[in-house]
Amino acid sequence: MANIKSQIKRNRQNEKRHERNRAVKTSLKTSTKKVQVAVAEGDAEAATISQREAARSLDKAASKGVLHKRTVARKKSRLAKSVNKIPA
Repeated sequence: MANIKSQIKRNRQNEKRHERNRAVKTSLKTSTKKVQVAVAEGDAEAATISQREAARSLDKAASKGVLHKRTVARKKSRLAKSVNKIPA
């Protein structure tokens, strides 16, 4: 355990951020899974709606620094590709 006052505070801050980031990542997994389920069912309308929501939440995660912007771009691209494969 840290003895220095500033390090004790830093540990508290890191723990808060860790919990917040974990919550965001969990919700991202849920939103991407909704897209994958809709794609598996072949429901184009639901897939596009959930893909749009997932893209928004991914962008928010990138702006908050939870995920890297290139990681977000890759994930969004893969989601869009899977949605576009559904026959119209």
